[in-house]
Amino acid sequence: MEKLYAEAKAAEAAGDLATATAKYEAILQASPRLGAAYNNLGAIYVKQREYEKAAAVLEKGLKIDPKMPSASVLLGISLYEMGAYDKARPHLEAALRGNPKDDNAALFLATDLIKLDELALAADHLRKLSQRQPNNPEIWYLLGKVHMKLSEQALQKLNSIDPNSVWAHQISGEIMESMQNYDGALLEYKKAVELAPTQPGVHYLLGNAYWFLKMWDPAMEQFRAELANDPANCQSHWKIGNILIEQGADPQQAVSELDKSIELCPTLMQARVERARVLIKLGRAADAVNDLEIAEKADPSEPSIHFLLGQAYRTLGRTRESQAEMKIFSTLEESARAAIAERARRVEEEKRTAPPN
Repeated sequence: MEKLYAEAKAAEAAGDLATATAKYEAILQASPRLGAAYNNLGAIYVKQREYEKAAAVLEKGLKIDPKMPSASVLLGISLYEMGAYDKARPHLEAALRGNPKDDNAALFLATDLIKLDELALAADHLRKLSQRQPNNPEIWYLLGKVHMKLSEQALQKLNSIDPNSVWAHQISGEIMESMQNYDGALLEYKKAVELAPTQPGVHYLLGNAYWFLKMWDPAMEQFRAELANDPANCQSHWKIGNILIEQGADPQQAVSELDKSIELCPTLMQARVERARVLIKLGRAADAVNDLEIAEKADPSEPSIHFLLGQAYRTLGRTRESQAEMKIFSTLEESARAAIAERARRVEEEKRTAPPN
């Protein structure tokens, strides 16, 4: 039996799946209660996309040995690929209970839950996955997709309660903004401001839509209005500082606004990076380095931080450190471009395979 098993594994490793399949079938004929053989044979069927055969074999194996997380994963994947999402779920959940660190099982479970419209549970699994795999574009794509669907459901519920409430217009604007439909977002946010001009948050959202459209003056007006309603809104101070920079105002004015933002929200790294950008222009590279090193620790995957830090180090004569930061910047930029291209490919693939309306 050991010889036959070794031959099966060798054939599988060599890519000879037909021989491996025959060997595992022979093993099971001789030892029909050998759970591992069912698992291995099922894995081969999954590789060959023969999901019905895989499911049948794996179900037999799990009846013999229910404590096989790998077989549960493979059975869950097979059922998922067959479109049996409700049947796949318990097997994928069982696999995760047996091995909570199985990221493949977690990802398939999340996509299965999306198919079952269990969006909150899917989001929970995807958030945990994103912490373990922060650079996996598929996870972030799925998480964004789930949140968009949750937003749409929330909007439908709000509209059923009161379609003209400030909350309905606000969330509608946020959904449009998430799709980069800033003109549509502007209309919704304006309605929200008209309905609740003193409510914290609404002026900021309207100002932010103007800001994305580079309409600096109306954006500034709305951010100032937000601060009148909510003096502790550090985001508004940050955006005002950014607008002052864009308008070519006195850099010290921008630094003053950014100082207020960081004083209110020390963890708002965008404001720190913005302030560092101005400080470099003002010849205060050493002060800029302090902000940038804090920002780099908080978000080492953001390319612009490494670029600015490289500039600041070069100004201070720290050539080796400058070169190291610029190298990191180039690597991250290349990865970001690849991730964008992959997301675009997935969107096009989804459009192509979507059923007709």
